[in-house]
Amino acid sequence: MTAEAHHSHRDVNGGWLRPAVFGAMDGLVSNLGLISGVAGSSASSHTIAVAGMAGLAAGAFSMAAGEYTSVASQRELVLAEIDIERRELRRHPDDELAELTDVYVGRGVEPALAREVARQLSADPEQALEIHTREELGVDPGDLPSPTVAAVSSFGSFAIGAVLPLLPYLLGASDLWPAAVLALLGLFGCGAVVARVTARPWWFSGLRQLVLGAAAAGVTYVIGSVFGTALG
Repeated sequence: MTAEAHHSHRDVNGGWLRPAVFGAMDGLVSNLGLISGVAGSSASSHTIAVAGMAGLAAGAFSMAAGEYTSVASQRELVLAEIDIERRELRRHPDDELAELTDVYVGRGVEPALAREVARQLSADPEQALEIHTREELGVDPGDLPSPTVAAVSSFGSFAIGAVLPLLPYLLGASDLWPAAVLALLGLFGCGAVVARVTARPWWFSGLRQLVLGAAAAGVTYVIGSVFGTALG
């Protein structure tokens, strides 16, 4: 008889959500800040558009490279630790069996039963490796994040976020306010969407991102105004 499933869970180990969310937020905030700073220095709309395009390209490639390197390094570290565990299972099976038995005993299973469960689970070397890896490293060896997925997610989401404050200038705008309004609406929308995934209140998450983005834009606008006047 097969047990009935009463609920299901979303995939939380795919490696795409964090870089996608971080990339979109970073693209919005950083390019809005860059455009605000350049606009504050009384630069022409052409100069602002060029700066925004440069910020989009540089930021997207930087985010992708950083995400790929960080996720790849983490993955390599985990794989190295898994190899150590694989060697230990092969060289010292009795010690590893005792170790797994102690884990189940620590969770309240009677010692004799815990040893029998550990023995049966250890009969399959790959299953034993998976169980030991989960217990000792807290990871699933068959479900590690992909560096490529992280890089592509980060690149695409950063570019989408960064283009929002730039779009009004590409369409001929000469004032900052259309870019600021569009970017802040985008930040609020991103925060609200993330709340749907994480089950937080949509309005709280949206307002939080809007306030942070507005603060960044305000600070860089003031800095641009001050240095624009000083260097002019």
